[in-house]
Parts: sequence; structure tokens; C-alpha cells
Amino acid sequence: MTRILVIAKNVFQEVIRDRILYIIAFYALILAVASRALPEYAASTDDKMFLDFGIAAMSAISVIVAIFIGTNLVNKEIEKRTILLLIAKPVSRGEFITGKFFGLSAVLAVLIASMTAIYLLFLQFGNIAYSMPSILIASLFLILQIAVITAVAITFGVFTSSLLAVALTFAVYLMGNITQNLVELSRMSRNLAMESVTQGLYLILPDLSRLDLKNDAVYGLQAIPNASTLMGNAVYGLIYMTMLLAIAIFIFSRREF
Repeated sequence: MTRILVIAKNVFQEVIRDRILYIIAFYALILAVASRALPEYAASTDDKMFLDFGIAAMSAISVIVAIFIGTNLVNKEIEKRTILLLIAKPVSRGEFITGKFFGLSAVLAVLIASMTAIYLLFLQFGNIAYSMPSILIASLFLILQIAVITAVAITFGVFTSSLLAVALTFAVYLMGNITQNLVELSRMSRNLAMESVTQGLYLILPDLSRLDLKNDAVYGLQAIPNASTLMGNAVYGLIYMTMLLAIAIFIFSRREF
């Protein structure tokens, strides 16, 4: 565990040194522009639009950071040949992958927490009605969703090029958000072949819609699922994340350098 924490700390410091948290300032700028521009186009619904836009922008920024950095975490070590020094030390490949994951996840958690604080400040100063518990719960589940995407990015990154890993992770993210809809459409079509394919995709791909509470946060606390549903969805995300890391470790442990 100590070795994992050391690797995670190094990843955290490295990503911070890359000025990744300047994205927080970029997010604040986006919200400032949106708070001025949205009333010009939708005077009667600008509050709801700003609520929705703020969380959607937070999610999009987090996904982009997780994918582009996560897919490159392992490949960067391989390309620089520093992986040879790391695996020569008393560090297992499982500890290496786990440390990388926890380090990047910590950065993303800080990023999302900071953007959430900025978002709440804009809502407060803009006199926009909002539900604090709804937004905080949505942000917590966003952290979990992004952790799952980080695990996907690292898994692809251990056996493919960075460019292909980025494309595959984006595809998983997009499909993971619509698998439930695809299953429902296939059932309505009554096509057995299509239903089998969509059911297979639903079982294989992460159901990211379970961890997406953006709409619930916009429409208030009354739309938030009950505690048992939230707990079940959180456990689902943790299990899926653990399985992905196990796959990444299995593949990485069999790579030759």
C-alpha cells in the first residue's frame, strides 16, 4: 500500500505541474460568459439553462481530462523507457497500475470539487434557485463516473497506442450513456437479433447513465433517486471500476519491454 501511495503521489504532483488545474480558471470563464449570454437567448428559462449548462460543462471537461491523460499515463512511461527503471524496482506491475489510477483519480476529484465550488458561487451570486444536496450528490457521482472512465482509459492505454486508446475510450463513454436507451429501442422493434446485440452491449459496457445525476440536480432534490438506489448504483460503479483495473493489471503483467 505504501508503494501504491508513493506512485499515486508522484502522478498527482506530475499532473499538477502540467498546469492541469488551470482548467478550473477556464471553467470559471465559461460560466461567466454563459451567465451573460444565456439571458440574451432565453430570458424566461435562463436559470434552468445555466443550471444545466454548468453541470454539463463540468462533466465534459472532466471526461476530456480523464481520457487524454489516462490513456497516456502508461504509454508515456513506455515511450520514455522509464518503465524499465520502475519494473526493476521492488514495485509490482499491479501496484504500478493501481498507483497511476489513484493518482489521476485524486487530481480529477480535486478538479471536480473545485469546479463544483465555483458553480455554486455563480448560482449564489446570480440569485438562481438550486438544491444544494442535489448538486453535491450529482458531483459525487460525477467523480465516480469519471473514475470509471479513468479505469477504461488506463485499460486501453496498457495495450494500444494513445491515439487508439483515446478513440476507444470516447466510444465507451458515448455508448455507456445510451445503452439503456438502445435496449429499450431494441425491445420496441421486436427484432431478436438486435435485442441480443444490445443486451450484450449493455452487459459488457459500463452503464454510465446510472452515475449521471445531472438532470436530477437541475430539477431539484425531489428527482434524486432514493438512498438504496443511489447505494446500488455506487456499488455498481465501484465493482465495474475494480474489474477494469484487474483486466488492466492482467494485460500489463504479460507485456514484455
